[in-house]
Amino acid sequence: MSTVQSPNEGGKPKVALIAGPTASGKSDLAVRLAIAHGNAVVINADSAQVYADLAVLSARPTADEMRGVPHRLFGTWVGASACSAADWAAAARREIDAAHGDGKLPILVGGTGLYLRTLVDGIAPVPPIDPEVREAVRALPVAEAYAALAREDPPRAASLAPADTTRVARALEVVRSTGRSLADWQARREGGIGAFVELRPLILTAEREWLAERCDRRFASMVEGGAVAEVEALLARKLDPSRPVMRAIGVPELAGWLRGELSQSQAIVAGQLATRRYAKRQATWFRHQPPADWPRIGAEDCERDDAVESLLS
Repeated sequence: MSTVQSPNEGGKPKVALIAGPTASGKSDLAVRLAIAHGNAVVINADSAQVYADLAVLSARPTADEMRGVPHRLFGTWVGASACSAADWAAAARREIDAAHGDGKLPILVGGTGLYLRTLVDGIAPVPPIDPEVREAVRALPVAEAYAALAREDPPRAASLAPADTTRVARALEVVRSTGRSLADWQARREGGIGAFVELRPLILTAEREWLAERCDRRFASMVEGGAVAEVEALLARKLDPSRPVMRAIGVPELAGWLRGELSQSQAIVAGQLATRRYAKRQATWFRHQPPADWPRIGAEDCERDDAVESLLS
């Protein structure tokens, strides 16, 4: 095995990053890398695994699966408190700084592209949106909002699907509230760590049928392993249905079963389908969004030693 440098040896401090779709084996690879390195900490970059309420349903690594490796930002937020990309990035920067201060290699692992992009590239400093503007924009039918956006920010409208309610509304409220386009604000990103660290990324890709089978098997295992009790506890707390924790993959489907709207088998099939669709969206994002020179490896092959070796070399 190659000689391993300390996180600060030879210039910028090093940060490893393992990303890819759900159920592709990222967590196991991160632990293997940490053990091979000998002095590392794993930092979560998954928007479901940040919630304490979703240990089972988010496939958070168990103590046995962590194999004694320190893990950070897993189960750090409670479901009543939403964790935004900016919130997570700020916490991740603190954990990375702490790891470097202790001479450890930080290993980011997760499949939430927005989290990772916010951390690496920074966040657009969009001012708070005027509440009246937001209320007016969100009240518009999506067709009207898109037509307005086409007039007020044509490039943004051209880049969006006309039926994409969330992104159309966001772009329109930004240009109306600030007088500048969202693209203008995004060009001013700040707070990213990309220029200050030596990033060692690895993107896991996966053959569609292989990943779908793993998604289906894992969701069924979650249902048998405590996911239903987690959703039952969430429902008992009567949280706002719009909270991210209530919209996490599997929560609406199992909640439908608990409310008597779906049978158990229907809920499982629906949860498996939602998981597969999510994995497909993640795979598409990681195929197109990260830089082309970021290494890719098939998830089916990530158990090979050279997957770890590529991150250590």
